[in-house]
Amino acid sequence: MSETFDVVVVGSGAGGLAAACKAALEGARTVVLEQSDRVGGTTAISGGMIWAPGNDKMAALGAPDSDEAARAYLEATLPPGERERLDAYLGAINEAIRDFEAHTSLRLQVVRTYPDYYPDVPGATTGGRVLEPVPFDGASLGAEFATLRDPLPEFTLFGGMMVSRADIPHFRKAARSLRSALRVARLLAQYGAQRLRARRGTTLYLGNALVARLFKSALDLGVTVRTGRTACEVSHDETGRVRGLRARAAQGAEEEYRARAVILATGGVSHDRALRSRFTPHAAGDLSATVSPGQAPRGASIAQALGAKLSAPTPEGAFWVPASTFTRADGSLGVFPHTVTDRAKPGLIAVGGDGRRFVNEAVSYHEFVRAQLREPDRAIPAWLICDSAFVWRYGLGKVKPFAASTREDVASGYLKRADSLADLAKAIGAPPGALQATVEQFNEGARRGEDAQFGRGADAYQRHLGDGERKPNPCVAPIEAAPFYAVAVRPADLGMSAGIVTDAQGRVLREDGSPIAGLFACGADMASVMEGAYPGPGITLGPALAFGWLAGRAAAGLARAN
Repeated sequence: MSETFDVVVVGSGAGGLAAACKAALEGARTVVLEQSDRVGGTTAISGGMIWAPGNDKMAALGAPDSDEAARAYLEATLPPGERERLDAYLGAINEAIRDFEAHTSLRLQVVRTYPDYYPDVPGATTGGRVLEPVPFDGASLGAEFATLRDPLPEFTLFGGMMVSRADIPHFRKAARSLRSALRVARLLAQYGAQRLRARRGTTLYLGNALVARLFKSALDLGVTVRTGRTACEVSHDETGRVRGLRARAAQGAEEEYRARAVILATGGVSHDRALRSRFTPHAAGDLSATVSPGQAPRGASIAQALGAKLSAPTPEGAFWVPASTFTRADGSLGVFPHTVTDRAKPGLIAVGGDGRRFVNEAVSYHEFVRAQLREPDRAIPAWLICDSAFVWRYGLGKVKPFAASTREDVASGYLKRADSLADLAKAIGAPPGALQATVEQFNEGARRGEDAQFGRGADAYQRHLGDGERKPNPCVAPIEAAPFYAVAVRPADLGMSAGIVTDAQGRVLREDGSPIAGLFACGADMASVMEGAYPGPGITLGPALAFGWLAGRAAAGLARAN
């Protein structure tokens, strides 16, 4: 089969769909090729946040931001490096948002309170820079709703109900507050009605809503979206100019897509062991919390075949998260990213194999893993330790709050459970005396709301992720109520910072710095402008949206010119 388009986009995460939407808005005939049978990639299972300093919605709240503040913050948190693409991101992100909101189904709302990850650094803010998708009714996708990738089951309730961040406290307080109980009752009734029409809830939040809105936009703009297509190689003429892409359908049939431009947005090299090892320390292993592409080649490999340049080797090439693993009922590997649900809550500590703490548990997930990597011999794996009161109130990893029983997770080995700290130490292989002493030392200060060892709860970011009902410190409480629990966490990536080197328009560059005519990259395929740092929520999806928009515009312009 052979077809002709102006632009071919490989991958259907936020970057790929944003690129496709912008190319279509510019009048380009566009096709999106997705290797799996579902649209959305890792974005669909993500938190869906977008870091957009100086956004219009922030100013409308009476909390205006400035380029100077954002640049000061980034200069303080990013390593030295080129800044041309960073400038392009800061200059494009809000223009892209305005464009998409004016001409597509994308709608974003400001997160009023969500601090930057280093809130005491000059230029940081405690809220407003972060945007999230407005909740979306998946039913408006019609039959295509079945094509949208599901969120992680561990982050849904009752077999498919998504819950917004704002509603989580209502579920926790439903037994103590009439207002919360009524709110939860309405949500449950709504979910029940939706399940009469769909196999899961259709009220979408987080990354699932972001992808759904972009997917709906692409369809409305006439973009052709094809799943089950594996990109094999980019075709080019004798001058090296891109002329299309060869792909393979799920049934094995070869397909040729003739086009003036190809945009790579395949999700990065998280699952390419050979390439990934160039950008991560050996101690980190190869665990990833991103969606696996199966055997499909990564955008980096496709681009390298045309002479593309990749990031220089570095151990700082990933965006990290501590993750616990388990086997689902269907036999698939479950990877639970411990981002914000448990580590900063009061009544939990993390210890290494020696039974001693090694980090302030409430720091960002990226910083938590960096602490593990500084002491891999004792901190990989690390163990999150808590008591029964904590598990009941906050859950632990994949174990949800108010779980009727932890028996199944204990039997599977996911959780370690013991009636004493000494027995828990034996279960995790730590010296019993050391774990007992660690908890006793922690509890002594925790009863006063203090953490003398690491100062947990000392900044706005940590306190934001704690429990505001816990006084005086929302991040600190003693560990006292037997039985005690532990879950192992290891480094996993949320995506790679390293990737294909591009210019400020998303054009893929050769080793000599010249662009490969007609080849673009965005999303996780593109080397991140953050240079391996993780300064705030949404610093992966923000650039994905901005550079998807830039690449789509440039690709459409190239198609018109030819």
